[in-house]
Amino acid sequence: MAYWTHTKNPIGAFVEKDTGNTFEFSHNDDPYNGFNEDFPHKIWVGDGYRYGNVMKTRVVICVDEDEFGLPVTEKWYTKKHREYAV
Repeated sequence: MAYWTHTKNPIGAFVEKDTGNTFEFSHNDDPYNGFNEDFPHKIWVGDGYRYGNVMKTRVVICVDEDEFGLPVTEKWYTKKHREYAV
C-alpha cells in the first residue's frame, strides 16, 4: 500500500488496479507552468505530487521530463474512482 502524504484540497481518490495503492488527487492550482492544460490534476504520491489527468477508469500521470522539457507519461488503469462531496 502507498503511504499517505498530506493532500492539499483533495477532490477525490482512486485505486490503481495493478498494485492496489490508493491515491488522492486535487486541482492543479499552480501558476501556469506548461503542464496546466494537459494535466489539470495533482496526484498525491509518497514524496509530494505528480501532474496528471484523472478520468473515471484511467489516469495519465507525468512521471518525468525528457531532455527537451516535455513530459514523460504513464497510463494507469484505476478502480473505485470517487469524487468527494464539496
